[in-house]
Amino acid sequence: MTDLKTSLSEAVAAAFAAEGVDAALARVVASDRPDLADFQSNGALAAAKALKANPRELAAKVAERLAADPRLSSVEVAGPGFINLKLSDAALAQRAAEVAADTALAGASLNTPSRKVVIDYAGPNVAKPMHVGHLRSSIIGESLKRLFRFRGDTVWGDAHFGDWGFQMGLLITACGDENLADAFMADGDGPFPAESPVTLEDLERLYPQAAAKAKEDPAFRDRARKATAELQNGRPGYRALWAHFVAVSRTALKREFGALDVTFDLWNGESDADPLMPEMLAHLKETGLLVEDDGAQVVHVARPGETRKKKLADGSVIEAPSPPPLLVVSSEGSAMYGTTDLATILDRKKSIGPDLILYVVDERQAEHFEQVFRAAYLAGYAPEKSLEHLGFGTMNGADGKPFKTRAGGVLKLHDLITMATDKARERLHEAKLGDDLPEAEFEDIARKVAVAALKFADLSNNRTTSYVFDLDRFMSFEGKTGPYLLYQAVRVKSLLRKAADQGVEMAPIVVAEPAERDLALTLDAFDAATADAYDKRSPNLIAEHAYRLAQSFSKFYAACPILVAPDAATKGSRLALAAASLHQLETALDLLGIETPERM
Repeated sequence: MTDLKTSLSEAVAAAFAAEGVDAALARVVASDRPDLADFQSNGALAAAKALKANPRELAAKVAERLAADPRLSSVEVAGPGFINLKLSDAALAQRAAEVAADTALAGASLNTPSRKVVIDYAGPNVAKPMHVGHLRSSIIGESLKRLFRFRGDTVWGDAHFGDWGFQMGLLITACGDENLADAFMADGDGPFPAESPVTLEDLERLYPQAAAKAKEDPAFRDRARKATAELQNGRPGYRALWAHFVAVSRTALKREFGALDVTFDLWNGESDADPLMPEMLAHLKETGLLVEDDGAQVVHVARPGETRKKKLADGSVIEAPSPPPLLVVSSEGSAMYGTTDLATILDRKKSIGPDLILYVVDERQAEHFEQVFRAAYLAGYAPEKSLEHLGFGTMNGADGKPFKTRAGGVLKLHDLITMATDKARERLHEAKLGDDLPEAEFEDIARKVAVAALKFADLSNNRTTSYVFDLDRFMSFEGKTGPYLLYQAVRVKSLLRKAADQGVEMAPIVVAEPAERDLALTLDAFDAATADAYDKRSPNLIAEHAYRLAQSFSKFYAACPILVAPDAATKGSRLALAAASLHQLETALDLLGIETPERM
């Protein structure tokens, strides 16, 4: 099923070609003057310049060729050569009927073959509570996973936990110093206790203490580094203790992800790539990519002549390779983040063979991923341009800095979700919504409103930009918010239930009123919105469409009475438009990871 913009572009391209003009210039876009036209093509201006012709005369010739198109009620030339296209009511009605009949919404109609795609998102560290800094990666990654599947790709979402780095050595050392895990600290092969010697609360307490101590105490830091290397080299007691860290942490992580309706196909961590380390290191050495550098082993990823200015400790400035080498093995013999990321690419190549891997990670990690990607390309672990870092901005407080608690600390994600749910309950009661519902259903609605508020507030922004956290604004049932969209969806559901009770049945769609035209045009724009969001990896384009659709439906609902329409045909036509709007709105919200309740 082809949307109107695409089919009109093809018609205008044929008219351009018939006039001897490059058909590529015949791009059709939504009109910037909807009071004059539905679509417009500005290609005659560029074409006339290339041909040294009069643009208005060329536009008139193209318009004359389009005049016979039965879909168009008018074709007019405006200004210096703009071609304005207005669709007939019948063409809009036919298109609206196609959208209403297409339960899949043509999501899987890709112009390219389906691809195998891995999306690496969330990336929380084991033994550390999730905080607001994990929110954007989780929300954006989940939406992209749903979008790529909707467009026809086979997708694996991978949480990719941080469970193999220096923080593990810090915790092992801290547990030893506090005598919390004596049975695991001695040399030997076990057996080791099956019950965890630490709770999640222990880990949340120990990690920040150990991290702070490592900065102040070189001896402690060296012991933690040694513990990290011994863990990675297979010391049995450390491995057994580490397994408890992972198990205890994962229970809490699944709770937070579940509260946000975020799911993964792969619950892998950095440690899952560990079995491939010997093979990878041997290969990198054999190919000459892995070289010694001041006691460590690195891969040089800068191309010949690529340099940047680097300021040294003494204040002098030198030219250094850009980007810097990828540190693969530290001087203590332990694997680094870059090592596990590189080994994970190799692991995915062997187990999945992806055509594309997307990393939804903070923009501040851009240099790290450039190093890893270049190393992967040099080693042959991934085809060129198959690795993409989709960076994003931060969620900030009113001061414009990354969001903190009032006490200045990092807000735990669990606390943020609780705070949002409390606010959702408050707003629902203020609006007299759901007061007559059973408590369990009301609580479910409050949770959905809270998640919708958080997710839409995030995803309505371009992922590369930062935004200010304002829970009062996010939770409003008016304006461009998640709760507003849920309210519109629930209103349509209520309308459909009333129609069924009154025996009103859907009928062929007829477009006659301006509000009906506007709604039909908005419904038509969905496929283009999802295609653009897919190509640009930008869920905000879907969020924008969902909001436009809700606004168009609201205007339609006010201007075109449904259940009290003068005749059965009009009632049925408008009811069909309402049902199509609900289906498309719920589909768009689902792509954003937002679930709609049945009522409020």
